[in-house]
Amino acid sequence: MSSSSSVQQAREALGKRLREIRKDSGLTARELAFRAGWHESKCSRVETGRTAPSDDDLGVWALHCDAQDQLADLIATARNIDGAYVEWRRMERSGLRRAQESVLPLWERTRNFRAYSSWLIPGPFQTRAYIEALLRAIRDRRALPDDLEAAVQVRVDKQRILYSGPHRFAVLLEESVLRHRIGGADTMAGQLGHLLSVATLPNVSLGVIPLSADRTALWPVEDFWVFDEAQVNVELVSAFLTITQPHEISMYARTFANLAELAVYGAPARALIRAAIDPLGWSRP
Repeated sequence: MSSSSSVQQAREALGKRLREIRKDSGLTARELAFRAGWHESKCSRVETGRTAPSDDDLGVWALHCDAQDQLADLIATARNIDGAYVEWRRMERSGLRRAQESVLPLWERTRNFRAYSSWLIPGPFQTRAYIEALLRAIRDRRALPDDLEAAVQVRVDKQRILYSGPHRFAVLLEESVLRHRIGGADTMAGQLGHLLSVATLPNVSLGVIPLSADRTALWPVEDFWVFDEAQVNVELVSAFLTITQPHEISMYARTFANLAELAVYGAPARALIRAAIDPLGWSRP
């Protein structure tokens, strides 16, 4: 799915929601347009996704449809549409460094991080060797300009928030993440050893969901980060998804809480990490 088609589908979904709100209020499109002082075709254009509503438009819509309790969510949805779905090729067209730098302001202002991963060790917990292996593979697979060294350094420098300031991290990993070999045996062994060390930090909660966990109610989902209660980021194969709608953020927060109940922590989690290290032939200190 392209970025443009995704945006259009999101606009159509918002329009459908506004149409439902209008119908629930008992107003026809003509009546709403008259009360709002709009051309009578405006409601139709908004409801079919042909016109993107402004914040003021949404405020008037909510007012006349007696749906002011939904206004904050409607505004967040509308603002998020154009910037929600960003293709990697657009974000990385000048290289990997820009993509790494783009999230720095968000990371600096966030106090409580929640992360779930079924694919990779999350960025703040990665070693330089692991980062380099990942970014080199992305550079080569997507045929990007070669700014690998600079991109690696940006990600390494970003890890300072793990050790300073009022930042707290709650991270959940599927046990399979510990077994995915990135960068070869030596790199992966060093990465898992580093994970053991990071897990001892007072501002870090690390949970591992065992392969033996009963997944009937909730199976592995896409990797995601929750930043305070303000934003969720999801990395897709083709694009980077930003979610700011409050009801969707709540869905991810609930999913995180449910996944957390499946995880083990402390000594049992460390035991799973050590079990993943053993086949790699790493001598633990």
